[in-house]
Amino acid sequence: MTFNSNVQLDAGRASGGGGGLGRGAAIGGGGGLLALLLAIFAPGLADQLGIDTGSATSGQGQYQQQTTGGTDQPVSPSECSTGDDANRNVDCRVIATTEAADQFWGGYLGRYSNIDWREPKLTLFSGQVNTGCGAASSDTGPFYCPSDESMYFDTSFFGTLQRDFGAEGGPLAEEYIVAHEYGHHVQNVVGYLAYSRDGTTGATSGSVKAELQADCFAGMWAGHGTVTTDPESGEPFLQPISDAQLRQAIDAAASVGDDHIQEQARGRVDPHSFTHGTSEQRMGWFMRGYQNGRQAEPDIQQCNTFTASTLDI
Repeated sequence: MTFNSNVQLDAGRASGGGGGLGRGAAIGGGGGLLALLLAIFAPGLADQLGIDTGSATSGQGQYQQQTTGGTDQPVSPSECSTGDDANRNVDCRVIATTEAADQFWGGYLGRYSNIDWREPKLTLFSGQVNTGCGAASSDTGPFYCPSDESMYFDTSFFGTLQRDFGAEGGPLAEEYIVAHEYGHHVQNVVGYLAYSRDGTTGATSGSVKAELQADCFAGMWAGHGTVTTDPESGEPFLQPISDAQLRQAIDAAASVGDDHIQEQARGRVDPHSFTHGTSEQRMGWFMRGYQNGRQAEPDIQQCNTFTASTLDI
């Protein structure tokens, strides 16, 4: 997916954090795979870190609120001020995706008087970072912390999506991951996230429903991105999405399915331990959201996995 050249971006949308290790220059891309592996093999640790396993909030009471690892601006305005910058700089692309999601979700949910909409905070970090859900390292992968309503990305991890799990990669794959984490914030604000904390795992668990809903929300954002306009330039954030670009996101969704990850990690699949849904489900719910987002009036209820008669699409 390509951002329109004249879209105006604010590099200050992201703060930096390094847990004392320092950040330096922007250095790459990110994904959520180690978070998924933690969810599968060490769910207690995932809960403590507040990782987006769908039940992440269940462990946050074990920690006092902490500040983020840093408040420095990780990307300078010279690196990130236009859509062109987002097309060539991965850290700037995370910022651009976040700002585009701000406009889409702020406009959509701002129409509901019973929803107290606020934008999530965004931290780009390297090494390790302190959060409202505890300390985390780059190995955690991208995650959303409900305690401080912040998204955390070490963008060097996007390479893992391709290198270790065979994803095609590409800009829309990266933007899908950002939009998925943003979807967890939408769930937190609207109230869906609370339904994920049923204390279970498995194919129909609350955590699976929350992750598939976040995939659907990511699709809604992508589908509406070509008509969601930047308030500064008046142009849509995104150029039309090609079939090849759409495949990047679908492929990324498939790569982070529980069955795919378990098959690679264990050589077998255990549906009773699912926390995120199968590859087919993740692709299906993303595409459901994408088609919904392409409508003139998207309907968030189309993404309500908690009331859906089936999670299979």
